[in-house]
Amino acid sequence: MRRLILTLLLIAAPAMAETTLRIGLASDPDVLDPTLSRSVAARQVFAAMCDKLVDIDAKLAVVPQLATSWRWEADGLALVLELRPGVRFQDGAEMDAAAVVASLERHLKTPGSTRRGELGPVREVMATGPMTVRIALSEPFAPLLAALSDRAGMIVSPRQASVTGADFARAPACAGPFKLVRRVAQDRIELERFPGYWDAGRIHLDRIVYRPVPDTTVRAANLRAGQLDLIERVLPSDLGELRGDRRVAVREVPSLASVYIAVNIANGPAADSPIGRDPRLREALELSIDRAVLNQVAFEGTYLPGNQSVPPGHPQHIAGLPVPGRNLDRAKALVRAIGGRPVVRMSVPNTTEYIQAAEVIQAMAAEAGIELKLQVIEVATLLRQWTAGEFESLIIAWSGRTDTDQNLWGFNACNEALNGGKYCNPAVDAALRAGRSQVDPAVRLAAYGEAMRLLLADRPYIYLWHPVWFFGAAARLRGLAPVPDGLIRLQDLRME
Repeated sequence: MRRLILTLLLIAAPAMAETTLRIGLASDPDVLDPTLSRSVAARQVFAAMCDKLVDIDAKLAVVPQLATSWRWEADGLALVLELRPGVRFQDGAEMDAAAVVASLERHLKTPGSTRRGELGPVREVMATGPMTVRIALSEPFAPLLAALSDRAGMIVSPRQASVTGADFARAPACAGPFKLVRRVAQDRIELERFPGYWDAGRIHLDRIVYRPVPDTTVRAANLRAGQLDLIERVLPSDLGELRGDRRVAVREVPSLASVYIAVNIANGPAADSPIGRDPRLREALELSIDRAVLNQVAFEGTYLPGNQSVPPGHPQHIAGLPVPGRNLDRAKALVRAIGGRPVVRMSVPNTTEYIQAAEVIQAMAAEAGIELKLQVIEVATLLRQWTAGEFESLIIAWSGRTDTDQNLWGFNACNEALNGGKYCNPAVDAALRAGRSQVDPAVRLAAYGEAMRLLLADRPYIYLWHPVWFFGAAARLRGLAPVPDGLIRLQDLRME
């Protein structure tokens, strides 16, 4: 009998010891394919599934990941990467130079790729040795290494390099610490530990379950009740309760993100709207908004008002273009010149933060004589509509990149994949191209200053604020070290 009990205990021990981390996301990710994805929620899941060629640390320095070293050659026209040996993909395939070439070419050649613009003037990707990759450029491209620290640098198995979209998303194979087990749309994404991970000694969790919970207060309540172990994007109004709960710890880090109103300038029939046609209305809407009051009312003054794609203090922020104050008289005069009471339809993600902010903006716009009609939409659906041009205006965030080129080019350059409003200004393109093709920081800053001056006048985007990333965690979770990109890295996390 004793032997039977001991045998049963030994059989049950592994299951009892399994550690699951339950993470609450602000929204449901879009497609789980690094070539096509554009949502920040997908980036959170990719942080567990798909390692990159390089990463960034808490000080925004580029650090090795799948590449152990790199160097520029040919006067900045080639980037050479030395790859980490012994890396395997989650389907068992080995990572070598040929696999990396196939994966990068997938980003470059897939129809609808949102990574193509991030990779800039890449002319050729080639394997120059078993573990050496050379990326050749048609002209110098300073942001390339920064681009490889995000989805453009995520490497997928060569067995799946030709598969994209839903087919890839059903069974993706990357080189990260966790692999996909199951996805139930709008409910959960389940991952399990990949035993062949190259850096397995830093992984102390067996399973990850991501749960989309758009309501920030509900996310916080689930954390306090023990239904979640870690939540992202805690709203400032929930900080007091969380900080007062001994079962919970709060971590924070300044972000690279920017939140803005995007306008459909020329993408399909929906662009034929008052705000799409008339720059005076875009100006009036911006001048009706008091960013400082918006920050105070919606976010208890914890965020940073902004009017650019990077926050003040960032090396590529243009100090000569300060955040404008509210000018209600000017806004009213513009509305009178337009005539009538203009109507602006705005799509809003179905999360507490956006809804609260949009309602404050709605009230401010009304004082200027602008009727703002809000339509609340699930995030992945809103992103699809943005791409398809099925919107007049929308409010959304870009989680931000270390190099401002990654914040500006894809969204503003003519015919780029992320340019959902189809804004196109050759002068802006020329300034942005000058910024990305130079390596001298002062020359680049001058070019981005010219680009921002034009963009702030045309207003395809009205930048509003830069959030602070607040994370709530169970007190027994150890090893959480937030980085300004807002991604939850699973390395070194453990539950006690």
